[in-house]
Amino acid sequence: MSIHQKTAHGPDRDSTPIVQLPDGVRHIRHVNWIGLNTLYMKEVRRFFKVQLQTIWAPAITTLLYLIIFTVALGTVKPTVLGVSFADFIAPGLIIMGMMQNAFANSSFSLLVGKIQGTIVDYLMPPLSNAEVLTALTAAAVTRAFMVGGTIWLAMAFWPNVNVIPLHFWAVLWFGLMGSMMLALIGVMTSIWAEKFDHAAAVSNFVVAPAALLSGTFYSVDKLAPTFQAISHANPFFYVISGFRYGFIGSADSPVQFGALLLLTINIVLAAICYALLRSGWKLRA
Repeated sequence: MSIHQKTAHGPDRDSTPIVQLPDGVRHIRHVNWIGLNTLYMKEVRRFFKVQLQTIWAPAITTLLYLIIFTVALGTVKPTVLGVSFADFIAPGLIIMGMMQNAFANSSFSLLVGKIQGTIVDYLMPPLSNAEVLTALTAAAVTRAFMVGGTIWLAMAFWPNVNVIPLHFWAVLWFGLMGSMMLALIGVMTSIWAEKFDHAAAVSNFVVAPAALLSGTFYSVDKLAPTFQAISHANPFFYVISGFRYGFIGSADSPVQFGALLLLTINIVLAAICYALLRSGWKLRA
């Protein structure tokens, strides 16, 4: 690599070398923490600016599920996995709301940039592909935990519902893994989609069914063997089962296996997202 140096001379100035690097050569040799934090804060402020729509509305919608089921059951008090039905579905509703909003956030950023012609704001700054991916994912996870915290706080005041964690590490781990998984899927969707209908199709026909049919409202052990096998092939199932274990101490699947499986899935998804960003597929002309 050739480096051109110029020296400024003068009676009152020291010799100062001016280094000029060729175009396309990265000047920042390590992590650009300032740029990464700037993009992260940009994404957080974007959804927080309309928090009524991005945080409070999803929390209220999710809380309605709990209200409907508890009111519909009335005096009937079924137990699932040794706890009341309300205590059983509450953790599943919390993590379901977290995952859906993580996907909604990350699937919007690059897509709206492509539609509005502002994608250059993500491609031109001195940020590596890994730094862009980290910022987008972290912002989506932040929104997920904000929504989850809001739902949890509302459920804590709802009568006859216990949402006090028994295993706080499981709540944090599976909440993080589930949010990251949907955030990465959202980034992939944002790269692939060319209009909002494409992202909505993934949300309506992939994310929503996978979340609802993963044991949120029922115990998988009660299903027929064929449907049990289908449920165990759904990664959402391990997120909800492990997250629920953090609250009630019981799970439909081995907790350690689910924790390692979700970590592996997230590593694979992150590698795919990184490869797509590096290739510039559907992002660069």
